[in-house]
Amino acid sequence: MSGKPLLEIKDLKVHFPVYGGVFQRRVNDVKAVDGVSFTIHRGETLGLVGESGCGKTTVGRAIVNVLRHVSPDVTLEGEINYFDDKGTKTNLLSLGRGQMKPFREKIQMIFQDPYSSLNQRMSVKQIIAEPLEIHKPTMSKKEVDDKVLWLLEKVGLQPEYALRFPHEFSGGQRQRIGIARALATNPELIVCDEPVSALDVSVQAQVINLMDDLQKEFGLSYLFIAHDLSVVYHICKRIAVMYLGNMVEIGSADDVYFTPTHPYSKALISAVPEPDPTSKNKGRIVLEGDIPTPLNKPSGCGFRTRCPMARAECAQLVPQMTTKRSGATVACPYVD
Repeated sequence: MSGKPLLEIKDLKVHFPVYGGVFQRRVNDVKAVDGVSFTIHRGETLGLVGESGCGKTTVGRAIVNVLRHVSPDVTLEGEINYFDDKGTKTNLLSLGRGQMKPFREKIQMIFQDPYSSLNQRMSVKQIIAEPLEIHKPTMSKKEVDDKVLWLLEKVGLQPEYALRFPHEFSGGQRQRIGIARALATNPELIVCDEPVSALDVSVQAQVINLMDDLQKEFGLSYLFIAHDLSVVYHICKRIAVMYLGNMVEIGSADDVYFTPTHPYSKALISAVPEPDPTSKNKGRIVLEGDIPTPLNKPSGCGFRTRCPMARAECAQLVPQMTTKRSGATVACPYVD
C-alpha cells in the first residue's frame, strides 16, 4: 500500500474469563482474538471476513476501546497504534477512559443492528447531536442544529426527519441515521460491524453506495466487518480472513476473492453463492470435522483439525503470517 498507515494492530489478544465452581473462580479463558496483526492505511477500506465466532466483532470493539467497560476482567494484550497526521503513534490499549476521548472523536463505529443501536427515546436530532455535544462543547446550539441537518442531507434523509424517532423509520433509514451519527465528529476511521447484514439486498446496495460516496468525499478509512464476501469484494481494497481468533490470509481484494491461497480462504470463497444454478456446486470445498471452540483451541494451527493439508507438524507451532511466492501473506508454511 502506498498510503500512510492510520491504524496498526500488532499481536492483539483478547481473552474473556470463564468462571466456575462454588467460589466462581476463573477456570478458563475464551480466546476470542489470539494474536492478530494488520494495518489500515489512510483512505482505504480493509475487509475483515470469517465465519461466526471467529473474533471479527471483538477486533472492532477492541479498536474503539470499549471492551474493558463491557467486561472489566477481559485480558487485552498487544498494541493498537493510531497514527496522527504527523505520523506520531499512540497505543490505544494503554489509554484510560479519560485519555481515550480525543481518539473517540477520530474513530467511530457503525453497528450491525440498526434497531437496537439507536436510543428509541431520543429523536433523530438528539441522536446525531449527542457526539457533537460531547466532543465539540464549544459549538453553539444553532451550529449543532445546522450540522445535524447537513448530516441528514449527506446520508440522503429529509431535514424534517430530525424531529422523528427511530421507530418511525425503516431498517435502511435507521442505518443511515447511524452513519450520520458516526460522521458527526469528522472521524478518520469508521469501524463498520456488519452494517448491511440486517438489511434487504436492495437496501444493502444503497447503503454500500452511500458509504463509498462518503469515503471519496471525506477521505475516510473503513474497517469493514462482514459475512457477505461479494459485498466485501465490492467495497474493499484489501481483504483479511480470520479463523478462530487468528489471521490466516491478507491480500488485495482481487487476489483473495479470485485466487485465495490459504486452505480456509479457498473453502470460504467457494461457499459464495452463484446466480447460475447449474454451476452452484462447481468447485465447492466442503470442510470436514466440527468447528473447534475458542474455549479449547487445538494446539498449533487452529485450522489443522479441518485442513486437508494438515501434517503432524501443524500441531506443534502456531503458523506465522509470511509472504509466499504468489505474493499473498498467509499463515501456512505448506501452501507453496
